[in-house]
Amino acid sequence: MNNLLEIKHLSVKFERENNTHFQAVIDANLCLSQGEILGIVGESGSGKSVTALSILGLLPYPKASHSKESSIIFENQELIGLDNENFRHIRGNKIAFIFQEPMSSLNPLHKIGKQIAESITLHQKMSAAEVKKRTIELLEAVKIPNPEQKINAFPFELSGGQRQRVMIAMAIANNPSILIADEPTTALDVTIQEQIINLLLELKQKLNMSIIFISHNLRLVRHIADNIAVMYQGKIVEYGSADEIFNRPQDDYTKKLISSSLLLNTNNKKHEDIILKAENIEVTFPQKKNFWGRVIKELKAVNNISLELGKAETLGIVGESGSGKTTLAMSLVNLIKHKGKIYIKNNNIFQENKLFNKDIQIVFQDPYNSLNPRMNVRDIIGEGLNVHYKNMTNEEKEQKILQILQDVELSPEVLNKYPHEFSGGQRQRIALARALILRPQIVLLDEPTSALDVTVQAQIVELLKCLQKKYELSYIFISHDMSAVKAISHRVIVMQNGVVVEVGNVKQIFENPQQQYTRQLINASLI
Repeated sequence: MNNLLEIKHLSVKFERENNTHFQAVIDANLCLSQGEILGIVGESGSGKSVTALSILGLLPYPKASHSKESSIIFENQELIGLDNENFRHIRGNKIAFIFQEPMSSLNPLHKIGKQIAESITLHQKMSAAEVKKRTIELLEAVKIPNPEQKINAFPFELSGGQRQRVMIAMAIANNPSILIADEPTTALDVTIQEQIINLLLELKQKLNMSIIFISHNLRLVRHIADNIAVMYQGKIVEYGSADEIFNRPQDDYTKKLISSSLLLNTNNKKHEDIILKAENIEVTFPQKKNFWGRVIKELKAVNNISLELGKAETLGIVGESGSGKTTLAMSLVNLIKHKGKIYIKNNNIFQENKLFNKDIQIVFQDPYNSLNPRMNVRDIIGEGLNVHYKNMTNEEKEQKILQILQDVELSPEVLNKYPHEFSGGQRQRIALARALILRPQIVLLDEPTSALDVTVQAQIVELLKCLQKKYELSYIFISHDMSAVKAISHRVIVMQNGVVVEVGNVKQIFENPQQQYTRQLINASLI
């Protein structure tokens, strides 16, 4: 079979400010045939996205450059060194690109109908009426409800899954031969991930497209890809069919990736000593006000939820976006207004307007946004000590900071560095150190692994288990990643539309779920 796309001896080098260079891709060889789905997997920094961006000449040239041997052939045309005028006939027309975060890729100031129409008019001669008709057809094709109304919506008015569907609609607007999807489901719930994957498979079949699917989620790649390339430190270390890669991996790094994606739960201890108790928690948000500013319509985001957490126990909370998971978490640490009572060891922790309690700390989903970019690691970790231990000497603070760095497996050399100088996994360790330095009894973890590579996810989960054992910590672990929840939790709460629909130990929930919604979540995580 003739290859639609051939990448031969591709190398990519980035020049640095100090006249040194970084080799991002080294002698990569790939091919893509008509109707094939090629998966590219690997950790952040492995060269996946750089390889994909090279295909469309989207790297920051001239800081980025290719070796003389590098070649990318598409329809018998060399793409390396192709000028912008010729690339305009290919980008978005014959080869389309879906980026990871649709909210960043879509223009927040323009309605989605206008943005889809732009991708059509750039490559096709149509009247305004024909463009509008085609736009609605595309929204129907990607299964967005009420497309006639949705063309007038702004990106912020859509859910994450709908925004990603809009990106797919823009990508397929001109019936491209190749669709490059770079981490298209990373920020989405498992059920939405399943919908997007099934949509891509349906469109591939309908349009006879070839797809390059880039991800660090091996579960998704295994489900969608015909062939898989595994990248590590800029090199393709293994290349073969999905069956060969997953059932007969040859390279040690491939074996490590696969084993990391199969996190095992060794938590089976029963916890009798209740450390946290929440009673009848309710959170409402105003949706509509009358002329005088009085609320006439409310959304009950958390509806009369009670829960208990044992000492050294991990309570997993799962559900789709909008189910109320994070809202419940914010109420437990008093970051949003709520009704109900919260007790730690039978003491109401927010009595007498005590806003912050050092016994319960939180670690957020994205450490890059939750860590102050203007503060170095020493100041970030030590900030809590300044609030709760004002009489502690600088020497005592330094010792505590050094000890907690050791606990989260970071070197003292990081103390004077800033968040942007670290990888995602390292930043999450810093965020964890910031929470743990106060020696809390409870740590609330809100999607702490969702933005991380599969191997780094495994490292963070194992680190959390070790710290829990060492300090008898209790965790509330909130995630849409069912595999991570299964790996770390003792008990699991399933939320939907602000209420708890099922609760049980991890074995009961994953092996014998009682509710259809729970089964739906678990099945979606196994695609």
